[in-house]
Amino acid sequence: MVTAVEASGTVEPRLIVEPGLAARVAAIVEPVLEQLGFRLVRVRISGMDGCTVQIMAERADGSMTIEDCEVVSRALSPVLDVTDPIERAYRLEISSPGLDRPLVRRSDFERFAGNAVKIEMAVAIDGRRRFRGTLLGVDGDKARVRRTDTASGEDPDVLLQIEEMAEAKLVLTNELVALSLKRGKDAERAAAADESGISKDFRRVSGKGRHRVQHGGD
Repeated sequence: MVTAVEASGTVEPRLIVEPGLAARVAAIVEPVLEQLGFRLVRVRISGMDGCTVQIMAERADGSMTIEDCEVVSRALSPVLDVTDPIERAYRLEISSPGLDRPLVRRSDFERFAGNAVKIEMAVAIDGRRRFRGTLLGVDGDKARVRRTDTASGEDPDVLLQIEEMAEAKLVLTNELVALSLKRGKDAERAAAADESGISKDFRRVSGKGRHRVQHGGD
């Protein structure tokens, strides 16, 4: 199981993980991130406009600065060159989770209780795979969600097995933006920059000896 080392020294698993090639990349990069004091949030591989490998990471407190992205990029680039999990040329993108972040660990569902979420299950529950509503927290290994899309007579509260989720993420709302701005100092300024469309991504073109690192938007 994929794991992350928390600031306390304990290990917490990612309960929502990637399939296929992204899982192979995650297995390679996660130990490197842990050694640097970061934890993996998500790996995503996209074929739009060429191949892009996005590594989303953060510190245990949820922060991820521009300097942190640079550190991670410099550390992961040679490791991925040696292991070579992607057969074609690709662009490596290191990013912070952002405000509308994915939820992948049990602690994520605890920490962001009270916020709007959208969840897609890997397997349908009573014919439904997509759920949207307010995250109420966790109950054991399940997330409790108060749905905003219920029909008349339906119970709005549902319990969803976290490990059976294909994806879960926060929905960007005014309340979420306000909460982020209260968290202060560098993390607040970084969150505000994300909202204004300024990217904190570091991208690197890799493959066949061609390398490039740049800082810029999408």
